[in-house]
Amino acid sequence: MEILADYLVFLLKVFTIAIAITIPLLMIIGSSKGKNQQRGKLSVTNLSDKYEEMGNAVKSSLMNPKELKKFNKNLSKDKKKKEKNDKEDSVFVLNFKGDIQASEVEKLKQEVNAILLSDSECKEVVIRVESGGGSAYAYGLCAAELKRLVDNNINLTVCIDKVAASGGYLMSCVASKIIAAPWAIVGSIGVIAQLPNFHRLLKKNSIDFEMHTAGAFKRTLTTLGENTEEGREKFKSDLEDLHLIFKNFVKEQRPQVDTEIVATGEVWQGEEAVQVGLVDSLETSDNYLVGLSKKAKLYEIEFIEKKNLSEKFAFSIQLIIEKSIIKFYDLINRDRFTS
Repeated sequence: MEILADYLVFLLKVFTIAIAITIPLLMIIGSSKGKNQQRGKLSVTNLSDKYEEMGNAVKSSLMNPKELKKFNKNLSKDKKKKEKNDKEDSVFVLNFKGDIQASEVEKLKQEVNAILLSDSECKEVVIRVESGGGSAYAYGLCAAELKRLVDNNINLTVCIDKVAASGGYLMSCVASKIIAAPWAIVGSIGVIAQLPNFHRLLKKNSIDFEMHTAGAFKRTLTTLGENTEEGREKFKSDLEDLHLIFKNFVKEQRPQVDTEIVATGEVWQGEEAVQVGLVDSLETSDNYLVGLSKKAKLYEIEFIEKKNLSEKFAFSIQLIIEKSIIKFYDLINRDRFTS
């Protein structure tokens, strides 16, 4: 057993050393490769054709050979008629899945750029938003990017299937129309900030920590130093100011909303969200888009960013960690929430 234990320790040391060497190498290789290469490409998918093909696939599977032959013949005729007819209205569809840092803001920026630079007669832009919020400044930039579409007289519709809370709602409220699924969570118009303080732990272990600043409020709260009441009050004041900016922005974009009622940090769902003015109607994004595809041509636009070697490695590690957390959470809550 001792030999086995020693062997396992040896393997662990080798693995640790290999990781320590590999990560810096990947970062160096990735950065050198990415300097002179294009960082991504634009993908455009015809959603209208995709929906039509899905419907036709089901129809054709229920037909006998004679009916199928006639059906395919009619499809060819309809296709030729569509090609001869005048151009249909174009609707562009975007997707945004947010995290704490709103990491997809660069992707969103490139997609908005593509739409504005295309000079096409765009009837509407639909964006499916899913985000529980995060950095106020990052989501403020997301809102500014979407506002560019509105400022260029393009109708912007936000569809929320699961959640658009806090920063997610901040970017959503600039839209001309907000549609949410009946169980979607919206709102959470508030600001939160929290950080641990290890000063007493360091003091207990006789560890000194020094921090020097120029300016009374250069650092209000710190994780390692001793916090003061003056610093805490300033920190709270900054949060209140940020919350006021958030409230005023929502009020400016959606004048029908009473921010004194909704800007409490609470979340809203279903008819309640409609009643307080946070959303305009209840409908899933798929239902809205399928209906829209009967009146206009839908094109899904996605900027696909090329990841270098180090980014791919980091992304793989992130996925492994996320999956492990989700599995652990599911295991704990397996019998707690059932319906």
